[in-house]
Amino acid sequence: MGWVTVAKKNELSEGQTKAFVVEGKDIAIAQVKGNYYAFFNECSHAQFPIDQGTLSDTVIECPHHGATFDITTGEALTLPAVTPLKIFKVKVDGEEIKICFED
Repeated sequence: MGWVTVAKKNELSEGQTKAFVVEGKDIAIAQVKGNYYAFFNECSHAQFPIDQGTLSDTVIECPHHGATFDITTGEALTLPAVTPLKIFKVKVDGEEIKICFED
């Protein structure tokens, strides 16, 4: 599928995570220090949405069980999660935020 426009830059504030639906899949995008990070909007521990979790720099905490993940790599940092988040490549094209979305 390749690069898909997901959002406009003005839709996300610094330190914010927001959910979007792309090709029927729930994707979360976070903005940290002017950079954008994209990942499946699903905690790998119990498959709950993670976009409403606490974002601290590039670490997001699942609001349901407290698992934390590095949004730059997807790495699960704390239990109960042991499986990484699925992350996506992100690029900014003008005002558009795009992710490389492949089935």
